[in-house]
Amino acid sequence: MTSHGQNNGSGFGRSLLTPLGYVEKVVEWSGMLIIVATLAFTFVTLLVNVFLRYVFSSGIAWAYEINLLSFPWLVAGGIAVASVRGWHISVDALVSIFPAGLRRLFVILVSLSIIVISVSILMTSGPIIRASQFQRLSEIPVSQYYGYISLYYAFGTMTIMAVIELVRTLVAPDKDTPVDPAQQSFS
Repeated sequence: MTSHGQNNGSGFGRSLLTPLGYVEKVVEWSGMLIIVATLAFTFVTLLVNVFLRYVFSSGIAWAYEINLLSFPWLVAGGIAVASVRGWHISVDALVSIFPAGLRRLFVILVSLSIIVISVSILMTSGPIIRASQFQRLSEIPVSQYYGYISLYYAFGTMTIMAVIELVRTLVAPDKDTPVDPAQQSFS
């Protein structure tokens, strides 16, 4: 069973999909680790700042700026986890009524679109990220580069997950199972 709950099949498909499942787990766990670390760091920093302001009437000057570095990583971690779990924003009410072959074609086209867009962003964001090395936060001498490199992680994981979905769709076309809309909706 994959993380999406479908049967991998057997033979070549299973031998190819098993390592892809491990890659999915690495992406998911790295995203969860980033989320937990950034939330914990932000919470502890703000808690210490509140304590210092209450006790000494003066806090940590950089406590409010550190979010400029941690928030992009929090979002990137969320993107990774959402990509693995299929929790990203999607409108599939119309697609779910298509026949299985048309749904597979749609998945292939969406996966290819995500790959093209994500790789394009990865390739074109280099100058912006390099330029961010010279942008410093006002209270701490840290470059904003460390926040901007989260773009590489976010769009890299989106690319990886789109490639995995594409391979899964091409190698295991029998994985198509009816979707229960009640289980897919997170609204």
